Amino acid sequence: MLSTNLILNFLGIKKYTFIMQPMKTTLNKPYKIVVFTVILLTGILLKAQLTPGIYKAIASDGSQLTIHSLTVSADYMVHNTYRDNPPEFVSTWGGFYTIEDANVSVELEFNSSFESDQLKQREFIYREEEGQLVIDDLKYIKSASSEQALDGYWLFATRGPDTGQERRGDDQPRKTLKVLMDGSFQWIAYHTESFNFMGTGGGSYTAENGTYTEHIEFFSRDNSRVGAELQFQYRLDGNDWHHTGKNSRGEPMYEIWSKR
Repeated sequence: MLSTNLILNFLGIKKYTFIMQPMKTTLNKPYKIVVFTVILLTGILLKAQLTPGIYKAIASDGSQLTIHSLTVSADYMVHNTYRDNPPEFVSTWGGFYTIEDANVSVELEFNSSFESDQLKQREFIYREEEGQLVIDDLKYIKSASSEQALDGYWLFATRGPDTGQERRGDDQPRKTLKVLMDGSFQWIAYHTESFNFMGTGGGSYTAENGTYTEHIEFFSRDNSRVGAELQFQYRLDGNDWHHTGKNSRGEPMYEIWSKR
């Protein structure tokens, strides 16, 4: 069994013990020794945590539905807003976040509305209510977990085949990020220094037996593409995802994406 001191050291907790020395009274009888311990929590900060996953909230104005989706990992989140029937892309933003208590602060990597709002940081307060996230009075419901081989965060590296050519990576400001989690996908093209936003698209996906299929639910460049289904082939090679097939314009493509 692990000792108490070993457990406290592992958790980063300092333990101080104070001993009251015996004192004599006029009757020459010592008081009992009193021992007490003060534990200081130096290595543990009590912070709330968001459970990773895909969350969605739906609002209606009576004639049209507006979908708000939130993709959350341990330190990164992406938020989207789009409409259904007729389809219309509204906005996307995302970046690395920190959380303390119920206060979330997001250092944005991209913001599709940057030209109008100039925001490079987003902050909001959330609360949990009956298993849902409540943000700005919208109730976000977590989608069921659905783990697949391509789940993760991927950065576009280069056009294939790989012959040792130069690659784009995290150290360059121009990025195309692809996020896959719980059966949902999204790609975002952006520039972290200028905050130039080049486009995004997303929806649901499956990856099985080397076949990767996307069903488009929003597309910032062309709303008419919503509802389309695209099928590709995939192959994993270490931290690389080889992605081949035809793009949304029907043209042959070979892309290599690298795990972020």
